[in-house]
Amino acid sequence: MTQSYRTPSDIHSSLTYDDARGAIEWLCRVFGFTQRFVVPGPNNRVEHSELSLGTGVVMVSSPKPEDRRVSPRALAGVAQALSVFVADPDAHHGVAVAAGARVVRPLQTEEYGARGYMALDPEGHVWYFGNYRPGEYWES
Repeated sequence: MTQSYRTPSDIHSSLTYDDARGAIEWLCRVFGFTQRFVVPGPNNRVEHSELSLGTGVVMVSSPKPEDRRVSPRALAGVAQALSVFVADPDAHHGVAVAAGARVVRPLQTEEYGARGYMALDPEGHVWYFGNYRPGEYWES
């Protein structure tokens, strides 16, 4: 029997970067993702890729204007942020800062008990890394 490596989540973010290859390398080196799969395209494009961190997966690709997919560099702001669970936000923060991450909200404990920080990647996607998993307050 072969082991399945499929993620247990039903939602997976797909991010667009002008320099998708550079973004993949940066996300792995700075935020600790693991590159799992890359579909190359012409002219150094990335048509599709999958990176994992814990049980989470993000997909990264080059711009696809026909689908209105552009890097945040092409926008006046962003309309989303990714929230990623990490068991030890302090350690993750230390590694990311040492590797050059641009922290835009410092490491802190939130009023609801979670601990984390917010950083930008080189093209402007917003990332929150913390020890919070949604659902704790759904029943209360």
